[in-house]
Amino acid sequence: MAKDKVTNDLGDENVIDAGMQVVAFKLRDEEYGVNIFQVQEIRNLVDITRVPFSANYIKGVINLRGSVLPVIDLKKRLGLEQTPYTDKTRIVTVKVGDLPVGMLVDAVTEVLTIPTKLVEAKKAISEKDIGKFVSGIGNMDGRLVIMLNLEEIVGVPG
Repeated sequence: MAKDKVTNDLGDENVIDAGMQVVAFKLRDEEYGVNIFQVQEIRNLVDITRVPFSANYIKGVINLRGSVLPVIDLKKRLGLEQTPYTDKTRIVTVKVGDLPVGMLVDAVTEVLTIPTKLVEAKKAISEKDIGKFVSGIGNMDGRLVIMLNLEEIVGVPG
């Protein structure tokens, strides 16, 4: 959330809300977003190697330039109904703390700049488990973007 100070000809300082940039993506019919500073890359779907005895929302691992990258099935983690993969399915690689993680999403839509004042707290969410995964909801002209709390989703202490 960047805020820049601008001084006019009279020497008055005004704070301009530069907003937050988010990578927006679809899970089923809803739009979600994560802070662009946490996103490392967006990849096409590749073969994922399953890991026995891992958490049920861990789809498996992929080889990312010689490193092993865990991949989370984001719909399963959020308790959403599964849908088949398509040619728009992507792996969004994010960095949470020092941990890089891939997240399966149905489609990446765009990079958005959401003014900070248009991001509302998660007050409308009453479900305790899902509420911890949501950091807020961006509302831009009726277009709702659910902002995700990656630290909780990945399970890394914030």
